Amino acid sequence: MNTIKESPHGTNRKTAIIVGVLYIIGTVAGVLSMVVTGGLLDAPDYLNMVAANASQVALRALLVLVMGLPLAMVPAMMFPILKRQNEALAIGYVIFRGALESLTYIALAMCWLLLVVVARQYADSGAAVAAQFSNLGILLLKARDPILAVQDIVFSLGALMFYYLLYQARLIPRWITGWGFVGFVGYFSAGLICVLTGTHLVILLMPMALQEMVMAVWLIVKGFNPSAIASLSAKVDMS
Repeated sequence: MNTIKESPHGTNRKTAIIVGVLYIIGTVAGVLSMVVTGGLLDAPDYLNMVAANASQVALRALLVLVMGLPLAMVPAMMFPILKRQNEALAIGYVIFRGALESLTYIALAMCWLLLVVVARQYADSGAAVAAQFSNLGILLLKARDPILAVQDIVFSLGALMFYYLLYQARLIPRWITGWGFVGFVGYFSAGLICVLTGTHLVILLMPMALQEMVMAVWLIVKGFNPSAIASLSAKVDMS
C-alpha cells in the first residue's frame, strides 16, 4: 500500500494553525471564567451567594481548566520547532508555560471548587459553626492571591523565553514579538505587585492578552515565516 508523507511545510502550517486556535480557546475561556461569576464575591454574604449559585462557580472552575490546558499544549506543539533555535530555552519554555503554569491553573480551579463545598456547608450550618466555615471561605479567597502571583511570574518568564526564541528565529514578524516583550513587563509587574500588596491588577495583563490574540490570528492566517523555517532546518542539518 502506498503512503503519502506530509511535507515539512504542511506539518509546520498545521502546527501554526493549531497553536493559534489553542491561544484563542484559552483566552476566550479565561474571559468567560471571569464573566460567569460576576460580582458574587463582592457581596457581604458572599458564601450564601456562592451556595445559591454553585453551578456558576463550578463552571468558573471548569473554564479555568479549559483556559489552562490548551495554553499548556502550546509549548508541546512549539517545542519541535523552537528546539532548532535553542534547545535549552525551548525546554525551559515547556517547563514554565507547560508544566508549572498548568499547576497554577489546577490550584485555582481547586480553590473555586472547594469554595463551593465550604459555601454549601456554611449555608446549611447553624450559627455555632458558621464562623468556622466563614473563616475557611476567607482562607480560600486569600489563597488565590499567591497563586495568581506565582501564575503571573511563571507565565511571564515562560513568555520571555518564547518571544526571545521567536524573535531570534524570525518565525513571525518582529513587531509581534516586540509587543510580546512589552506584555512580559506588564505580566511580571502584575505578579510582583500581587506578591507585595495582594492586589491583582488585571489591567497590566491586557497588553499580553491582546498581543496573543493578534499573534493567534497571524498564525492561523499566515503561519510561520517559510524562510525562517528553512533556516532552522538548515541549522539542524549542519549540526
